[in-house]
Amino acid sequence: MHLLSSPVMGLRRLFTLAAIFLAVLPAFARHQDTGFLNRSVKLQGISYRYQVYVPEGWNEHQKWPVILFLHGSGERGNDGMDQTQIGLPASIRSHPERWPFVVVMPQVPFQHHHWTDPDMMQMAVASLDASVKEFHGDPQRLYLTGLSLGGYGTWEIAKDWPHKFAAVVPVCGGIFWSYAPERWHQAGLPEQYARAIGRTPVWMFHGAADHVVIPKEAEVMYEAIKANHGNVRLWEYASVHHNAWDKAYADADLPKWLLSHSLNQIANLPPMAEQIMVPVHPAPAKLNPAIYDAYLGQYQDQGVVQTTIYRDGDSLFSRGRAGESNELLPENATTFFYVSGSPTRIIFQKDPDGKVRGLIYRDDRHEEFWELAQHSHSDTAQR
Repeated sequence: MHLLSSPVMGLRRLFTLAAIFLAVLPAFARHQDTGFLNRSVKLQGISYRYQVYVPEGWNEHQKWPVILFLHGSGERGNDGMDQTQIGLPASIRSHPERWPFVVVMPQVPFQHHHWTDPDMMQMAVASLDASVKEFHGDPQRLYLTGLSLGGYGTWEIAKDWPHKFAAVVPVCGGIFWSYAPERWHQAGLPEQYARAIGRTPVWMFHGAADHVVIPKEAEVMYEAIKANHGNVRLWEYASVHHNAWDKAYADADLPKWLLSHSLNQIANLPPMAEQIMVPVHPAPAKLNPAIYDAYLGQYQDQGVVQTTIYRDGDSLFSRGRAGESNELLPENATTFFYVSGSPTRIIFQKDPDGKVRGLIYRDDRHEEFWELAQHSHSDTAQR
């Protein structure tokens, strides 16, 4: 009996030692997954899936700023994932270095229609609270933002939880719900929201050509907060339609602005109101078109022509691989942008002798160097 039981007793001792080792393993030695993580929260017996973004440098030895992000109507579902594709999550994927935040991304299920539903707001805040607890969130640095459908939810949660967030960012949202048109006749409604929000900093973004959520939605809230001596900014993007979120979340100053605010500073913030119409593109520089001649030619990446730069009179154009042409306007003598207002920049590069050797194609996500093909100028003279 003793001979048979010895191996069993040895295994038991081994498992016991392993359990003790894991129990006393220092917290800093344990691995914490980062990136987009699946989570769920149960509310009134119903389980809701959501995602949390944890930045790569996360550790449990400090408190972290946390953003609650509310998606638009097209991202509703039950997978807990669609809401990570558009808006702030897309910006995080493009520039994770700009967003040193824990970001909570709940999802409205198909059986619901609006973030303004009371149970949906409770679910969103419950997801936030759970994430703050799990990922060492800083209660003084909680931020709220959402786009379109989520922009409406942003206003509603900001009103109903007025002392929870250090800053609020509604993107193409409002307080006049399309499914409750009678709200437009409630004259004092904007003031109710403004009084509840108080001095909490608000930065609104809206497309000036938005026909889905009209700019007046943002403008009336700007005026109400201003009249209530609040702290408010409204940026309208000229000629931009409903997708103002592309420009809003791509603005590198937005995460810096969020981090500049904390809950315990709100009481001391002075009243502030700023309304800006952001142009489609900067005013073009005035240049002698003769300098364009040095830029003409085919630009290639590993032997494949990516773009052809040519002149048409006094204008400079870029023709892409698919044959489409776009006019380039000068930001300065070497940097050009598209008439469309795209964030893309074409920056011509010169060697020490001043001869053009290639260009940098830079958009909001990356940049590439394309080399000027030899002897290509004669092929791309004025056309």
